Amino acid sequence: MSKRKIEIFSAGCPACEETIQMVNSIACPSCEVEVLDMHQPDVATRARQYGVRSVPAVVVDGKLADCCAGRGVDETMLKAAGVGVPLS
Repeated sequence: MSKRKIEIFSAGCPACEETIQMVNSIACPSCEVEVLDMHQPDVATRARQYGVRSVPAVVVDGKLADCCAGRGVDETMLKAAGVGVPLS
């Protein structure tokens, strides 16, 4: 039987711990859950390859879960909020 590979990128923070518990609680017998420590350089490199921009993040079968994509600091959004724009 094949397994679904679930990788959780964690920095050990309370939000990360909650995510680990949640994923483990909903994982099925065909789910292989692995918790990865973002403090390890090789793990951080792998996270970047997946497009992880914040933790916790969950990757399922090599694809960043939609719930975890698109976060992080975005220059365009910062500029739209007024960062770098002088007050008149």
